[in-house]
Amino acid sequence: MTENSWDAVVVGAGLAGLAAATTLRDAGLDVLVLEARGRTGGRVHSLPVRGGIVEAGATWFWGNEPLIRGFCERLGLATYGQYLGGDALWEGLAPAVQRLAGNPLDAPAARLRTGADQLTTGLANTLPTGSLRLNSPVTAVTVTDRAVQVDTQAGSTRADQVILALPPALAVAQIAFTPALPGGLQTLALQTPVWMGNMVKAVATYDEPFWRAEGLAGAAMSHRGPFRELHDHSGPEGTPTALFGFAPGMPHTGAGSGPQHAAFTEQLVRLFGPRAADSREVHVVDWGAERYTQPAGPTEGSGAAFGAAPYQQPVHGRVHWASTETATAFAGHMEGAIRAGLAAAQAVRRKV
Repeated sequence: MTENSWDAVVVGAGLAGLAAATTLRDAGLDVLVLEARGRTGGRVHSLPVRGGIVEAGATWFWGNEPLIRGFCERLGLATYGQYLGGDALWEGLAPAVQRLAGNPLDAPAARLRTGADQLTTGLANTLPTGSLRLNSPVTAVTVTDRAVQVDTQAGSTRADQVILALPPALAVAQIAFTPALPGGLQTLALQTPVWMGNMVKAVATYDEPFWRAEGLAGAAMSHRGPFRELHDHSGPEGTPTALFGFAPGMPHTGAGSGPQHAAFTEQLVRLFGPRAADSREVHVVDWGAERYTQPAGPTEGSGAAFGAAPYQQPVHGRVHWASTETATAFAGHMEGAIRAGLAAAQAVRRKV
């Protein structure tokens, strides 16, 4: 990377970062986006399977979330509703699985027909050539009276303003700040949990939605775990056919997804019967093991409030926060990520 100067550098090409970058670009600013991964999206991550896609990360949005719906319309992305028919299941500590009439576990929600990552891909495609650099993890941010220097292993670039579009705990763990972050802010960042950072998400695909034929919604809550929450994950018109589950705090295996795969299949069979063992494929994503999502090693994660007031103020006058953890509303949702990105872009425009 050669030395360049930009109005703003955005660290992270997830939904928050790309919402911020495209907003600033639309306002006529020169923007560079640096992304550590080899793909855009961050915790929005769609996986191709036979018949369509499944979501390894963020999946839904809801009727009271106008920003994401506006972005879908802007990019021409079609949506469809979450399957709600049938009964849900409840598994307590006792062996019996209870059937809950009318599926009280799911609420009306929308999904993107061609995958949630089409949001970030679509936004990235509107950026000028050369203004998005993948495989570029940021290692240092140095603020001076005149500018901000942003370092990667490939070199340095300079900007008037910087947006940190990644979880605060991850930023503190992986980026060296000069001057150092104020002590209270450093503590807050370490204490702010990473959304999805302790979560394993597993998706199993099938030839047909056999649970629907049995009057089930594919939704379940379990206290015999490790997967606590399960839902129908089928695509438009039921294709591809899938179930997915969330396992919070599941130990990292350090040796691939085999044990997590086995635990997921065992639990699906216990809940939905023997046909659940006949999956086409199972995808397991351990977000806690993703180095550009969750900091390595133990984190404080004491439950500091998402959207805390210090995240709404620039650091040293030039560094801004923008992730779903810093959103003042809808934190943990794609809507929150967009809200945080737009707020950071507005703050940068006031500075430049």
